[in-house]
Amino acid sequence: MITLDSLKPSLGSLKNKKRVGRGIGSGHGKTACRGTKGQKSRSGATIPPGFQGGQMPIYRQLPKRGFKNPFRKSYGVVNVVALSSIEYEGIIDIEVLKAKGLVKKREKYVKILGEGDINKAVQVRVHAISRSAKEKIEGAGGSVELIGAK
Repeated sequence: MITLDSLKPSLGSLKNKKRVGRGIGSGHGKTACRGTKGQKSRSGATIPPGFQGGQMPIYRQLPKRGFKNPFRKSYGVVNVVALSSIEYEGIIDIEVLKAKGLVKKREKYVKILGEGDINKAVQVRVHAISRSAKEKIEGAGGSVELIGAK
């Protein structure tokens, strides 16, 4: 029976630790496998990643480009075709669209675009809408209310 105290590593799976700096006769004495001279032979020497020996690093040679607008508004997009497939009586707003899975939960704003046709009257309350989508919704007897983007 095998017990925890009788477990041993497989034969040949463990190697002895290399004992450096223990005299010339060991073959790892004098410079202790570090080579001779230079920054890496000194104690406590670490070279940061990206260091190119004093040469101007590549990340500083390349120009900076563009910027990220911290005030950018990301809109969840819904087409008119998707609105016609919603079985919901009442005002269709961002909460309804999120519940139906047409807009991702992380989106704060919704915009409706005019791809496809709609043949039923729907009441929509969104942050933005394209001209063609507004015409199609109102042409089908529906109404559009715009929310001020907060």
